[in-house]
This record gives sequence, structure tokens and C-alpha cells, in this order.
Amino acid sequence: MSLEVLTSKYIGSAEKVLSELKRSPVPLSVDEGTVGEVLCWVVDYLEDAKYYKAQGKLETSLTSVAYCEGLLDALRLIGAVNFQWPVKQQNQTEKR
Repeated sequence: MSLEVLTSKYIGSAEKVLSELKRSPVPLSVDEGTVGEVLCWVVDYLEDAKYYKAQGKLETSLTSVAYCEGLLDALRLIGAVNFQWPVKQQNQTEKR
């Protein structure tokens, strides 16, 4: 599958979900089990990224690691985890 076709596929899927999703009432409650499950998905996507990179399927590897990062960012935004991306730490140090 070409990179253009793959990109179009993911964009189309995201657009469909955004047009159909229903928001939950706020405030939400997230339990430890749910956070743990999402962290398992994070690890799975990271392992997929490494696997596909080793196979030379760089587009698929990049997609997998982007999913991994997106889930980590979502967990951080809802306050379930605390971290900073290494690049951000480096940039902050350079600005001082």
C-alpha cells in the first residue's frame, strides 16, 4: 500500500469518527484498570513500531509510534500519567 493511500485511509477514518462521535458528560472518572489497559496498548504500538522498522516498513512503523505517542499524550492530558517528551526537556534546557 502506498504512503498516499495509507495516509488517505487514516485521514478518512479519523474524519468519520469525528463526525459520528458522541461526547460523554464531564467530569469523567478513569480507573486504574482503564489506565493500565491503555498503557498496554501504548507498549503494543511501540513494539509494533520497532517490528515494522526492522522489517523496513517505515511508514507502518511511523504510524504505530504516532499511535503510541497519541495515547501517551491523551493519558497525560487527563492527568493519568506525568512525563515530558525528551525533545521538550532538551529545548527547555537550551533556552536557559
